[in-house]
This record gives sequence, C-alpha cells and structure tokens, in this order.
Amino acid sequence: MSLMLQNFILFQIGWFSCVIGGASSTYYWSGVVVVAGIIAVHLFRAHNVRDEVVLILVTTALGAAWDSAVLTAGLYIFANGVVFAGVVPFWMIAMWALFATTLNVSMSWMKDRYLLAAVFGAVGGPVAYYAGHRLGAVEFSDTLTALTVIGAGWAVIMPLLVLLSTRLNGYRESRRNAYGVEPI
Repeated sequence: MSLMLQNFILFQIGWFSCVIGGASSTYYWSGVVVVAGIIAVHLFRAHNVRDEVVLILVTTALGAAWDSAVLTAGLYIFANGVVFAGVVPFWMIAMWALFATTLNVSMSWMKDRYLLAAVFGAVGGPVAYYAGHRLGAVEFSDTLTALTVIGAGWAVIMPLLVLLSTRLNGYRESRRNAYGVEPI
C-alpha cells in the first residue's frame, strides 16, 4: 500500500474518531488519543521531523484561531470538549494537527496549485463540517450562513497551508550531498 493511501486512510480514521468522539458525552477525548498515535506514525516516517513538527504546530494554531473566531461569532456550537469559552474543543484542535499530516503526503498533489487549493478548501471545508454536524458533533446557528463563512475561510486557509507545506516539507528527500551541503 502506498504511503499516500496509508496517509489518507489514517486521516479518515482520525477524523471519524474525533467527530464521533466529539458527539459523545462520554468518549469525547478518544479521538485525541487516536490522532496522537497517527501523528507519532507520521513523524516517525518523515525525512525531516523538525519541518513536519513546525508545519503541524502552525497549521494547528491557524486552524484553532480560525475555528475559535467562527465559534465566537456564534455560527456554531460544539456538543462536547470545550474547555475554555471562545476556544474550539480540544478534539477539534487535534483535527487541525491531523489535517497537517496530509499536506505533504496525501494532499501533496496540490503543491503549486493555489487556485485549486482555494476551490478545494471552499468546497471540502464546508462538506467536512456538515458531515460533523450530521454526526452530532457540531450544531450551526444558521446552517447556510455558517457553511458559507466556513467555505470562505477555507478558500483562504487552504492555499496558505499548501504554500506553507511547500516550505516545510518533511517528506521531501534531502538534497544534501555526502558532505551535508545542499546544492545551489
């Protein structure tokens, strides 16, 4: 099985674990445990762990800030896992870290295709949130407005993350020669 397919499958497992856990009043933390394991596997396989860690941290911070702004605007409410008012639940923050693991592997086909990334974000973002809504993890105050705002945000965030992942690509083979020097 290819690394790209494995990454895609692990992302789906982590996504469903977080969303189904987030919908549960008892196991809302379980997805975070699954995501931690997936991130550990991802980092173990990386050629440059530092770049992948930085990409995961920046993606997580950006995503959590974006989602927290949408939450504060009152466009959605989460069923479980909110620790601090105005901040998305920890399982949602874990999903941003999980999403970062796809940027240099199963979503690497978007590199240098920023318009495609924007369209992908504008469509895929709302679809994922709506699926989370249907599974009971999130409620919208006004579904159409919330999905429109989410789509607009993702249309901006996705190309930024693709650009960032191009710069922080821990899955790119090092171009250093035997003396540890990168060619000019």
